[in-house]
Amino acid sequence: MATRSVRRRPLPQVDYETLADLRYHIRRFLRVREEAARAAGVEPQHYVLLLQVKGFERRRPATIGALTERLQIRHHATVQLVDRLAQRGMVRRRRADLDRRGVVVELTSRGEAVLRKLALNSMAELRTGGPALASTLTRVVELNGAGQPRAKKSRR
Repeated sequence: MATRSVRRRPLPQVDYETLADLRYHIRRFLRVREEAARAAGVEPQHYVLLLQVKGFERRRPATIGALTERLQIRHHATVQLVDRLAQRGMVRRRRADLDRRGVVVELTSRGEAVLRKLALNSMAELRTGGPALASTLTRVVELNGAGQPRAKKSRR
């Protein structure tokens, strides 16, 4: 039986050091945010939900479905988070204007106050830890060639 030599493409290089650095900087930022949320009296997922509700404010209504997508959790988990925050007076539900079956989540003044405190803290943390995170992310992008500008097509 004759054997054929099979040409294999060389495996792409992986920069484990840069990937590890990226994971470290992301995890560090998230851990600091989690601690700040707990210190403010809310769970980290509560803070993220409050932030997403506020982030939707100028774009579109913060429906349960939209929040589920943004939080990357299951529908019932989003409903539970909203329930807990509603019980604490930080959000309220209302029926959607166009589709009365839909539920829109809105911040209350209490939710706004907690969110503002945590968001200001997040911005301060990004000013100190953000440059290292951005630098590492830039290295990852450049290593994968995604940072290379595309050549312009000539028009004739």
